[in-house]
Amino acid sequence: MKPLTQLAHESIAKILKPGHIAIDLTAGNGQDALFLARCVGPTGHVYAFDIQPAAIQATQERLNQQTRRSDFTLVNGSHANWIEAIQAEHRIRIKAAMMNLGYLPGGDKSIVTQARSTLAAIQIALDWLQPGGVISILAYRGHPGGQTEANAVETMLNELDPKAFEIIREPATAAGQNPVLNLVYIKDRS
Repeated sequence: MKPLTQLAHESIAKILKPGHIAIDLTAGNGQDALFLARCVGPTGHVYAFDIQPAAIQATQERLNQQTRRSDFTLVNGSHANWIEAIQAEHRIRIKAAMMNLGYLPGGDKSIVTQARSTLAAIQIALDWLQPGGVISILAYRGHPGGQTEANAVETMLNELDPKAFEIIREPATAAGQNPVLNLVYIKDRS
C-alpha cells in the first residue's frame, strides 16, 4: 500500500494544473507547499499557512532551495482565517487545499492542530474551492488530541451534501491510531 502522503499528492496532481491557486493550510516543513508549487507552475500561486514561525522558515528555505520562483505567499498565522490572506483575484481560482493535521515533524510536539480551527479552515475551503477542486485532509490520530480532531473532521465530512461533495477515505476503514486521509472533491454546484 502506498503512503497516504503519496496518495494525497497523486490525487491532487490529477486536478491541479498550471495557473491554478493552491493552499497549504499546514505548512510544516514545506513538502506539500513545494509539491503544490510544482503543480501550479509559474503562472499559478501557492499560499502556505502555519502558526509556528519555525514551520514558515522551513517552508521558505525549502521553496528557495528547490524553486527559482516567487509565486508563493507564506503566512505565519492560523489556518482558521486563511481566506483573508488570499488576494482577491486569486480567490476565484482556488483549486486545491491540503492539510496534514497534528504537530510539526521534528518540532515541538506540544503544539498541535486543534479541531476548532481545523473545522473552520475546512469550512472555508468547502465554500471557496472551485468545482472540480479537492481538499486533502491527512489526520494523524496517534498524538494527544489527534483522535478527537480526526473524529470531528469525520463527523463534519459525513454531514456534507453528497450532491455537492464526494468524499473518499484512505484507508476506508482505518482502525486504531493509524492516520487517515480524507479527500473531498467539490462537485459542480450550479
